[in-house]
Amino acid sequence: MKNAMDLLIEKIKQTNNPTVMGIDPKYGQIPEYIKEKYDKSLSGVCGAILEFNKELIDAVYDIIPAVKVNIAFYEMLGLEGILVFKETCKYAKKRGMIVIADAKRGDIGTTAKAYSTAFLGKHIVDDIEEEIFDVDFVTVNPYLGTDGIQPFIEDSKKYNKGIFVLVKTSNPSSGELQDLKLENGQTIYQKVADLVNEWGKELIGENGYSSVSAVVGATYPKQLQELREKMPNSYFLIPGYGAQRWKSRRYCIRF
Repeated sequence: MKNAMDLLIEKIKQTNNPTVMGIDPKYGQIPEYIKEKYDKSLSGVCGAILEFNKELIDAVYDIIPAVKVNIAFYEMLGLEGILVFKETCKYAKKRGMIVIADAKRGDIGTTAKAYSTAFLGKHIVDDIEEEIFDVDFVTVNPYLGTDGIQPFIEDSKKYNKGIFVLVKTSNPSSGELQDLKLENGQTIYQKVADLVNEWGKELIGENGYSSVSAVVGATYPKQLQELREKMPNSYFLIPGYGAQRWKSRRYCIRF
């Protein structure tokens, strides 16, 4: 059976394009011809954003393999914003795109399981099973250790989903923690890379890549090359590829 990464690889080959479109909407950047259809209430703002998101997806679904939807830009709009997030993900999947939820979730025990259920799993009561957000991948924060990641791995196995683990992030201050050295001389990001290798061993697909993969910033090219060698079975979600601005982000999935 093909894993989630195999399906992403198929879409990349089909479109001959390794890029991901980030959908991180801000109301001020919505075109006026859309905004004028709605009032300035929270409901109106959410309506304008959803229409804009759908237009973006319609414009690129046949030339870009995947979208990355950053949930923070929807959470700040409350319940209605979360509904826009869900509808955006649903619409992208309907158009045949791979959907990555940029949520950077990470916690322990039942809380980690709850996060995983929301994005990768199913809500189950008796014999009724329902998907919540139903995305293909979710970004996760590894800094609570293995028990914070295990529920996502289990749901990835069960539902053929995947995760991108934060290994070396693109932001300027990432080195404050990620570059610190351990007693054995290894940096923290190198240790995380080793964990990603270990976590992903049971989820390697037909193409030789695991559904447990990594976020590695292109803003640190030396570390990027090093990590490519350390994680041979991981696809990379690469923020900071090309001209990156906080208002408009371009991402590249590289193998």
